[in-house]
Amino acid sequence: MPEAAGTMRSPAPRSALSLMLPWLILAAVIGVLDQITKQLVLANLHYGQVIPITSFFDLVLVFNTGAAFSFLADHDGWQRWFFTGLAVVICGWLLALMHRHREERLLPGAFALIIGGAVGNVYDRLIHGAVVDFLHFHYAGYSWPAFNLADAAITLGVALMLWGQFRSPR
Repeated sequence: MPEAAGTMRSPAPRSALSLMLPWLILAAVIGVLDQITKQLVLANLHYGQVIPITSFFDLVLVFNTGAAFSFLADHDGWQRWFFTGLAVVICGWLLALMHRHREERLLPGAFALIIGGAVGNVYDRLIHGAVVDFLHFHYAGYSWPAFNLADAAITLGVALMLWGQFRSPR
């Protein structure tokens, strides 16, 4: 039976891929931007070089064979593969969570930030054997360990993910 003139049809439901695509693009953009910034640093600084930008911020070139805050960096190389495998497993888990929460905005965005950052750091581990870090903040004798854009994306993603979980009524 033909529809009556003037009646509105509800839009067709969007596919899972079309709902996830913006978040997958965000993850890819984070990974690419991370690698572009690291390539610029690798091309213009030598290991250990410090370029002061402000009284509290420097550009440096350091390599981190461990995890956050150089955790396990002083080991004999097994951590490279451990952290690479761990990141791959976590990215798979986050992709499954992204699919589960695909109708939302906050959590898939948080997952995308974490995935993009993890991919950027995994690439470093595979190509360079260590993560390239170059952002160094310090103040009044206190120094934050150097980090990179991927680390910042992961940190922001985790913060958003926690915020999303704590504000959820479930």
